[in-house]
Amino acid sequence: MTSKVIKNAVIYTGDSVIEEGFVRFDKTVSEVGPMTNYQEVADEEVVDAKGQKLVPGFIDVHSHGGFGFDAMDADPVKLKKQVQGMLNEGITTYFPTTMTQSSENIENALRVIDEVAKDEPLIGGIHLEGPFVSPVFKGAQPEEYITAPDLELFKKWFKASGERIKLVTYAPEHSTSPAFEDLCIELGVVPSVGHSNAVRAELIPSKASHATHMYNACRPLHHREPGVVGHVMLEPSIHAELIVDGIHVHPDMIKLAYNVKGPKRINIITDAMRAKGMPDGDYELGGQKVFVKDRQARLEDGTLAGSVLTYDDAFRNMVKFTGCSIEDAVLMSSVNQAEEFKLDSKGGIEVGKDADFNLLNDALEIQATYSFGKKHSKQ
Repeated sequence: MTSKVIKNAVIYTGDSVIEEGFVRFDKTVSEVGPMTNYQEVADEEVVDAKGQKLVPGFIDVHSHGGFGFDAMDADPVKLKKQVQGMLNEGITTYFPTTMTQSSENIENALRVIDEVAKDEPLIGGIHLEGPFVSPVFKGAQPEEYITAPDLELFKKWFKASGERIKLVTYAPEHSTSPAFEDLCIELGVVPSVGHSNAVRAELIPSKASHATHMYNACRPLHHREPGVVGHVMLEPSIHAELIVDGIHVHPDMIKLAYNVKGPKRINIITDAMRAKGMPDGDYELGGQKVFVKDRQARLEDGTLAGSVLTYDDAFRNMVKFTGCSIEDAVLMSSVNQAEEFKLDSKGGIEVGKDADFNLLNDALEIQATYSFGKKHSKQ
């Protein structure tokens, strides 16, 4: 591959800002620094950013689908199209996310994700959401398939996934949850509290180090019982996911979470479903009919059923809702995820890391996305 260079960019490396800098790369970054260190190289492809912002590629660890496709479809052709489509919104690493369904359907989906991941490097892991959740806060998870954590079943699924499961959403209040947490940690899987009715007293001994779409589908914050939300707020080590569409969570509550947790413990997610990037209409999620209208996806009873949020919108919304710096937004969209899930070649613009970047204009709109050094053409 011919080497490339992007010059005259404001570069957000993930731990510093280079106000006027350059990055040289092929599949990985070979050089990054201020323009005062820049030297021309013959026959390389040069992009003059003209002062635009260069940020690490986005990492979405919770998204079910988009563009008419869903990870639970268990269709390799559709999954490949779904993953490639996510480059349109700047996602360069993605965790296909399953949901509560029959054991057979979950296993089939995991096997297909593993198959596609073998030659689709954008897949950085798998998020298993359910079925080990609470029926009290099931959200859009079909109740008939909800069950307590089953260690032998999870071992079977972990093997079926090619050991790609990196994150699992479960309810810590189940009697089998403590042993399940130990198994997750042994396997290198991050245990995430979500769709849970647990009280603070049940959560204090829990080993959950992540919170699935905080505020949504869990016991809320109350002045006499902190619930899941209060626990996540109080525990500085827990990473909190936030769906930053202004629908799932009020912008002021996004700001509250940001003020309490800080930018090092928040993961921006989309929790998108198949209708993302599609027109309003009737869709499906986990065998349930979903109605999409006015940027909202809801079940027949009005329950929110995932989002149609794109990641670049979520990134802009985070800055708008909280007033955070772009540097902090980069932590919440790339750096935190790479560190938490040990994606060592991701989450920053530095020598040796994969050349995954987004070039943004002053309105934070994506002008170009690079994945492993290759410029993505919007579809």
